[in-house]
Amino acid sequence: MAEVKEFTLPDLGEGLTEAEVVRWLVEVGEVVAVDQPVVEVETAKAMVEVPCPYGGVVTARYGAEGEELAVGAPLLTVAVGADASAPAAAEGSGSGGADGVVAEADGADAAEDGGAGETSGAVLVGYGTGAPPARRRRVRPTPVPAAAAGQVNGVASGYGRHAVTPEVPVRAEAAEPAPGPVPVISPLVRRLARQNGVELRMLTGSGPDGLILRADVERAIGAAGAPAAAAEPSAAAASAPAADAGEVRIPLRGLRGVVADKMSRSRREIPEATCWVDVDATELLAARRAMNAAGGPDAPKISLLALLARICTAALARYPELNARVDTEAREIVRLERVHVGFAAQTDRGLVVPVVRDAHARSAESLSEELGRLTGAARDGSLTPGELTGSTFTLNNYGVFGVDGSTPIINHPEAAMLGVGRIIPKPWVYEGELAVRQVTQLSLTFDHRVCDGGVAGGFLRYVADCVEQPAVLLRGV
Repeated sequence: MAEVKEFTLPDLGEGLTEAEVVRWLVEVGEVVAVDQPVVEVETAKAMVEVPCPYGGVVTARYGAEGEELAVGAPLLTVAVGADASAPAAAEGSGSGGADGVVAEADGADAAEDGGAGETSGAVLVGYGTGAPPARRRRVRPTPVPAAAAGQVNGVASGYGRHAVTPEVPVRAEAAEPAPGPVPVISPLVRRLARQNGVELRMLTGSGPDGLILRADVERAIGAAGAPAAAAEPSAAAASAPAADAGEVRIPLRGLRGVVADKMSRSRREIPEATCWVDVDATELLAARRAMNAAGGPDAPKISLLALLARICTAALARYPELNARVDTEAREIVRLERVHVGFAAQTDRGLVVPVVRDAHARSAESLSEELGRLTGAARDGSLTPGELTGSTFTLNNYGVFGVDGSTPIINHPEAAMLGVGRIIPKPWVYEGELAVRQVTQLSLTFDHRVCDGGVAGGFLRYVADCVEQPAVLLRGV
């Protein structure tokens, strides 16, 4: 006997709560294997192919391409078991009529394994199995009366992606909430219910094992608020601000939303200060040309950003106070031994900060190679969440935009960021005479909780000395 299993959007890590469906990789009626990628989604951090932990026949898909789904929302249903192909043919041809439906087991318990004994080895944060999970008793939903079912036939659910979903009513016969645990796993569903005064124990879930989905809560909200909403349309319209006909509203979500939240948190929590200095970079540019010439025409070129990153790691070894973060709950400064350098990269999707791990242990050539790889991945959107998190210090080359200076917001929870302006010819006093030199401005924004101005000034001065006289670095080699 085949069983239809519902696969929900897993937790993709790093606190992500939603993802946008970019491209479906399977069709309804198609046979999928365990751990086969079924959909490509875009989170606020990266593009991710999501593998399905079940093997069988796809009976329904949830979410159109371009639609945002919350973590825990259904992605697709799969008929698993030896005879999965038979029900799949009927369900797949029913225009999604099987969406959200879970087959009941004949006995009191239903096996939760993959049918043929296969288990998923792919683990995103929310799922993936190494052994068959424990058997559990199914919760049978309260049957829907025929009249009520007829009224809602063909109506889409609150998710906006179920083709036909039976209405799941509030338990009218229950005078008090049912005892026992509430069958809800999504914190978003709990919050939605709490904000709208919906008692979850009074609902019968339409998900697997009676799981209460967001659609169930939204239907309960709609049922409770329909009379009030109909009675006061004019009041709601009067309270809404008048919109300018030329207004364009852009949802603050996805990558833009994550950047906004992180920058706001940084400004709230971090008492930042900035110091800067003008620097003669002529000798650094000459040193770079010499390095690349020594490598030969076929050798990979060393980038200017790689040299600056190498200088920063040397400066952090001298001033470890800036390779740190603040644990606000424990009221402690946490100094970090390893240096993971993030660098700001502007892409078509927005600003991202790829991370070069263990930058302190890399040569200039290794840094250049890794910076180039990460920059390419950032531009084509293939960075993984792990390549976008964990930085301990950020290097921001805003000079590529043709500007001289900036006071950037620190990349929370780091303690410092070095900014580099454009390098341009300027009049400069060199060896007692006025000359035209290649000059740039360096700025250091730092968390004033981890150090005072003396440390920050010492760090910036050391970086400036290395830029003006690259041989200074040899003292630490």
